[in-house]
Amino acid sequence: MRKIVLISCVKTKLKHAAPAKELYTSQLFKFSLAYARSLNPDAIYVLSAKYGVVELDQRIEPYEMTLNNMSVSASKEWAKNVVSRLEELIDLEKDNIVFIAGDKYRKFLIPHIRNYEIPLKGLSFGRQLQYMKAHTK
Repeated sequence: MRKIVLISCVKTKLKHAAPAKELYTSQLFKFSLAYARSLNPDAIYVLSAKYGVVELDQRIEPYEMTLNNMSVSASKEWAKNVVSRLEELIDLEKDNIVFIAGDKYRKFLIPHIRNYEIPLKGLSFGRQLQYMKAHTK
C-alpha cells in the first residue's frame, strides 16, 4: 500500500505559468505542501479546479476557478474526470489517500476511494495552519 497525498489548489497564485509547487503562493498551500512532505508519501498531487490532478512539477498557467462556487453537477463532472486521472496514477483500491483538501474537493472523490484519511477535517482555517505548523517542525 502506497501513501498518496492530495492537496487542494488555492486562490493566490503567481501571475505567470510555473510548476504547480511554485504557482500556488498562499500560506495555506505552503504549509499544506510542507505537511504533505512530512508524511513521507509516495506521491503528492494537487487537486486543481481547472486542471484536475496536477503533479507538483507540472507547469501550468494561472487561473481563476474554484469548486466553491461550482454547481453540484459541475463538481460531479470535475470529480469524474479527477477519478479517471487518479486511476491512471494510483490504485484507488489499495493505496492510502491523505486529503489535505476541503470538503468540496473531496466530497465526490471519497466514494471511489477505499482507504483515506482527512487529518484536518473539521478544523477552522487558523487551526489547520496551527496543526500543520506543529506537525512539520
